[in-house]
Amino acid sequence: MRLNLGCGRNHLEGWVNVDSVALPSVDVVADLDRCREVPLPFADDSVDELLLSHVLEHVGDTLALMQELHRIAKPGSVAVVRCPYGSSDDADEDPTHRHRFFVGSFGYFSQPYYWRADYGYRGDWEPRRILLRVHRDGNAGLSPQQIMGRVNAARNVVAEMVVDLVAVKPIRAADRALQRPLPIEIALA
Repeated sequence: MRLNLGCGRNHLEGWVNVDSVALPSVDVVADLDRCREVPLPFADDSVDELLLSHVLEHVGDTLALMQELHRIAKPGSVAVVRCPYGSSDDADEDPTHRHRFFVGSFGYFSQPYYWRADYGYRGDWEPRRILLRVHRDGNAGLSPQQIMGRVNAARNVVAEMVVDLVAVKPIRAADRALQRPLPIEIALA
């Protein structure tokens, strides 16, 4: 089973299209913002692939959602998250955006990042790839290190961030030694 979460009007054939509003493109109505109170209507370990395309930045309790997605994901399944980069006008202009995400944000959906504090989060997603699609203007011909310097110092360098997360089951210990370097890739948009 493949879930297109927060699909809106973007119906994907071969996927179960999920949204909080009963639009014609929606197969299952479920509120991603209420996962803590109302579990998603899918069995444990039943989902092979998840897509959250420009959805996660709209969700208030991202940890509750990622924990719930971990519950329904099969071990080793992939969640693809597409979102605006935190230091972009795209992240800030939409008044329905509740969170901004950066390269380092996605480690916090894994257990090893909670070695200092326990917030009750029990999901474990390992970032397999963090792709920064950067604007061609101003970045063409630069090395990856130069581009990352621009990403960290300026706004509107990144057009979109695409992150592949792998469900780790059973969850790992909250152990800093288990943290891995974030797998960052850069591509010109």
